[in-house]
Amino acid sequence: MKHLVEIIALLAMLAPLQGRTDDTTDISLTRLGIVGGATIGGFVIGHAMLNDLWWKGTPADFHVNTDDDYRYALNADKLGHATFAYIATTTYADLFRWTGMDSASAVWSAAGVATAYQTYIEARDGFSQKYGFSWGDITANMVGISLPVLKHYYPGLRALDLQISYWPSQDFRNGYYNAIIDDYTSTTHWLSVNLHDLAPTSTFKDIPPWLGIALGHSVQNLDGLGGGQHRIFLALDWNLSRIEGLPLWLRDIMRTLHLYHLPAPAVQISPNVVWYGIRF
Repeated sequence: MKHLVEIIALLAMLAPLQGRTDDTTDISLTRLGIVGGATIGGFVIGHAMLNDLWWKGTPADFHVNTDDDYRYALNADKLGHATFAYIATTTYADLFRWTGMDSASAVWSAAGVATAYQTYIEARDGFSQKYGFSWGDITANMVGISLPVLKHYYPGLRALDLQISYWPSQDFRNGYYNAIIDDYTSTTHWLSVNLHDLAPTSTFKDIPPWLGIALGHSVQNLDGLGGGQHRIFLALDWNLSRIEGLPLWLRDIMRTLHLYHLPAPAVQISPNVVWYGIRF
């Protein structure tokens, strides 16, 4: 549930992005104040909600989870941490560019905010009897935070995006989970690739820039003890922000929307082959 709270707080701040500039050092203190105020407000609200949903109960001494951390969800949770950290950093980079920061300052500032927040969450987990501090979560967070920074310096990586999608699993329909975002069998994490950008001078150059492919991962039949199966998918991917002629404000909305994998034709390639006309 905590990832949903975090994502809502971030996406709620995207409304002011109209008129954003990409490379300027003329920072608007008003816009910076809006971003800062929204961040503080989102943090306070998010903390209150997470404290009630995740951290309530008998306090515990700080401890590191080395027991079930790497097996209860077949590490699908680590992909979740990397994906959310990527979403947070990407969103904040856009917000900081909107304030007038140049691209380099914006992405490094975004990485700093995401690192601080994610580290706080993990440290607070360390005092939770149920969860505990996880070095695996920290590592996954840093992978997700680093990708937008690397994309800034290495243009070849800009064809890549991390995405997430949800669709109710049978476990969720059977009432095993209170919220769909707590159910990794209902969650798919995606690595999308824009073939047009990846190799613009190759045979991919004629592929529309709004059409890509995505590699997805989910899990099934989890027992919380390391049992279950990985599910791997290959799907088409729609990047609607790349449609020509969009106004700036709509392009920004569509670029943010691309952090969620939209329904598309797909095939499950493991553990067995299953074709989907449309997979959500």
